[in-house]
Amino acid sequence: MKTDADYMKLAINEAQKAELMGEVPVGAIIIDDTNKVIGYGHNQPISLNDPTAHAEILALRMAAQNINNYRLLNTTIYVTLEPCIMCMSAIIHARVKRLVFGASDPKGGGAGSLYNLASDMRLNHNIETCEGILKKETSNIIKNFFKNKRSR
Repeated sequence: MKTDADYMKLAINEAQKAELMGEVPVGAIIIDDTNKVIGYGHNQPISLNDPTAHAEILALRMAAQNINNYRLLNTTIYVTLEPCIMCMSAIIHARVKRLVFGASDPKGGGAGSLYNLASDMRLNHNIETCEGILKKETSNIIKNFFKNKRSR
């Protein structure tokens, strides 16, 4: 059986695709309750000219199409970077059961760093959250991307 780290490695592969495109390197994977990958995505807002084309949104769209349902009950989403508030809202609306992320995002995180939508009891759905899976690797991807961008 695969572990959270195994699935995070798949999300890291997605993040690397974004980086090759010049996009902020964030990747996401969604698995169902049988541990089958049903959705994946990487950041593409620049290349798609779409401010909503974050890794999580693209993965949610694919998963919903694959299961033919906008409700992603009993699923887990793996993301290399803590989701922003837009993505957290979409994850909540999709009724994802569990969120696993690597690096925290103190400037824009919606799952505990800046806001905590995952466990806001005022909302009608809460999400089990696990953070810090492959934290060093996922943090380094983001740090190196922006370091390289600034040095150019």
